[in-house]
Amino acid sequence: MVQEVIYWIGTRVLQAIIQPLFRLRVQGDPHIPQGEGCLLVAHHRSYWDIPLLIAALGPHRRIYFVARRTLDRHWLLRPLIRRFAIPIDREHFRVEDYRRILEALQAKRIVGIFPEGTTRRIGRIHSGVIRFAQRIKRPITPVKIAAEGPYPPRYPFGFPRVEVRIGRTFQLQDLESELDGTESRLERYAKLSRALMERIDRIGSAAEPSSLAA
Repeated sequence: MVQEVIYWIGTRVLQAIIQPLFRLRVQGDPHIPQGEGCLLVAHHRSYWDIPLLIAALGPHRRIYFVARRTLDRHWLLRPLIRRFAIPIDREHFRVEDYRRILEALQAKRIVGIFPEGTTRRIGRIHSGVIRFAQRIKRPITPVKIAAEGPYPPRYPFGFPRVEVRIGRTFQLQDLESELDGTESRLERYAKLSRALMERIDRIGSAAEPSSLAA
């Protein structure tokens, strides 16, 4: 209960900061599942991604972000990571890390994941989102952070206008049309991961799928 109050207050403060800096707008808000939990998936381009998504969803829809365990080495981030995130060892992913994410999904929480795992452009997409969606049967909600201006921001005055576009929630099988049935298990994960990121890129365009998940 105390954590919920802290999250509510912290989100309101964050919104008061984010709104004037980024002139934040939110599109597609009703697409977030209510009381069901989901995997919230977005590209990772900046450390501002997390506060922007928190501000966009508001205080009543708490996001449990999957975060690198090494971030808790910073004295300022340590209490936030331990109380409001799901810390994992990204380089040496363990059974305990896997179980911690599954438990959050089973508890019908909104779990935020960045499949690239880093803000650096390395061209690699981790398949964890696909594996979790397959294992726990939770829907996927894609989100696009669309910036008009430099993003990441250029300090101190180069903050872009940002629109957080929440795409239509879907089930994993909706991506499987991308498969031809001849793939190995690893190839399947790789193709589905790429299809997921392409779906994020199409949010807000005429090419975005129009049907909501059942």
